[in-house]
Amino acid sequence: METWVFLRGLTRESRHWGAFVSTFRLAFPHHTVLALDLPGNGEFNHERSPTQVADMVAHCRAQLAQREIRGPCHVLAMSLGAMVSVAWAHQYPQEVAAQVLINTSLRPFSPFYQRLRPTNYATLLGLVVLGASDARWEQTILRLTSNRFDPTVLPYWVAVRQSRPVTRRNAFGQLLAAARFAAPHAVPTVPTLLLASEQDRLVSVACSQSLAHRWQCPLSVHPDAGHDLPLDDGPWVVNAVRLWLLESV
Repeated sequence: METWVFLRGLTRESRHWGAFVSTFRLAFPHHTVLALDLPGNGEFNHERSPTQVADMVAHCRAQLAQREIRGPCHVLAMSLGAMVSVAWAHQYPQEVAAQVLINTSLRPFSPFYQRLRPTNYATLLGLVVLGASDARWEQTILRLTSNRFDPTVLPYWVAVRQSRPVTRRNAFGQLLAAARFAAPHAVPTVPTLLLASEQDRLVSVACSQSLAHRWQCPLSVHPDAGHDLPLDDGPWVVNAVRLWLLESV
């Protein structure tokens, strides 16, 4: 039985996958799905977020060891979580069977203004530095990451934040870790699929296109979903993964 590890992005936790985990499990009934939290988020919101991606990798590996899961595992990750996956696959390739990276951006392969669109600088810094109410924080993140309007998402995200809040200190630490991370120049030795959103308003699709060219790996682009591709079109993600596994892995 294959094990999939799901990793989310900045200030997000396992519950932010929403219905996507169930959608994935229905499509792959003989696979195990583990949605892990990065330190500072979710069940580990009481811990300090590392400012180095390598420390996040160590935390994920420790979680698997505690569960007595001895890979190799497939990893599906987005944003900051995708950086963790890249570092994990590079440092411990025997532990990662394959990886699916969603709307990621990596230094040095993309310039800073593509990795985070300049129109979002002030908004995100304002949230992290000045803080905001739970409702305003989640409303802002949802506006930046989703191109769909689902009235059930915002109240759910607010409830998630209120039950396990991410401190401003931890949000800044995760932002710093993402900004500091530099991907290895070497092409990944594990099978890699890139998924991206043409209309991503947070990270330019050019980042995934650059990676696909550099790594010579497959890239599938959604025409109108936002940064949170699994939220906006989970079935599309599942289908893209299924086709890739049939053809390549």
